[in-house]
Amino acid sequence: MKVVQEYERAVIFRLGRLVTGGARGPGIFFILPCIDTYTKVDLRTVTFDVPPQEVLSKDSVTVSVDAVVYYRVSNATVSVANVENAHHSTRLLAQTTLRNVLGTRNLSEILSERESIAGAMQESLDVATESWGIMVERVEIKDVRLPVQLQRAMAAEAEADREARAKVIAAEGEHKAATALKEASDIINESSSALQLRYLQTLSSISAEKNSTIIFPLPIELLTRFVRRS
Repeated sequence: MKVVQEYERAVIFRLGRLVTGGARGPGIFFILPCIDTYTKVDLRTVTFDVPPQEVLSKDSVTVSVDAVVYYRVSNATVSVANVENAHHSTRLLAQTTLRNVLGTRNLSEILSERESIAGAMQESLDVATESWGIMVERVEIKDVRLPVQLQRAMAAEAEADREARAKVIAAEGEHKAATALKEASDIINESSSALQLRYLQTLSSISAEKNSTIIFPLPIELLTRFVRRS
C-alpha cells in the first residue's frame, strides 16, 4: 500500500509494462511486491531561470538575454514513458528556443517587443513539449544586456537627438517672439500716444525697484523750442 499527495501522481509498471488505467492518485494505491515498480510525478508548476544566452541578432548585434519559464506536467504517464527526464529536456529546449527566436529579431525589436517574443517562445515550447506531457504556462524575458560600447553609442545618439529637438524648440520660440514683437511695433507705430503710454509703463515698472536710475526720454521738438528761445 502506498500513498501519494494531492499534487502527485504515481505511474505504475508491472513486469516492465504500464498498468492500464493511467496514473494512480491522489491518496492510497496498491502495488504488488517484487512485481510492480512506480514513479511519483509532481504536478505542481515548476519555475526555472534560463541562463543568459549570448545571441547574435538579425542585424548582427551580440546581446545577452535571460528568461523565466513556468511549466507543469499535464500528463504524468506520458512524461515518464516518452522521455527519460522531462524536466531536464524542457530546460535544454528552452535555452535553444530562446536563441532561435531572438536570432530572427532585430535589436530594436528585442528591446521593445518583449511580450511578443515571450509569446512566440511559449508557443514554440508548448508545441515541442506536448509529446512529453509538459504544458508551458508562461515565459517572461527578464533582462537584455548590451555591450558597453554599444550602450555608450546609443547614449550619445539619444543625447544628440535631445539636443537637436531642444534647438528646434528654441528656434520656434524665437520665431514666435519675433512675430509678437513685430505685431506690437506695428500697433505702437499707428499711434504716437501709444508710444508715450509705453514709456510711462516702463517707468512705472522701473520705479518699483529701489536705487534705480531713471532716464526719461524727452521729445526733440521740446528741446528745439528751448534752444530757439535762448
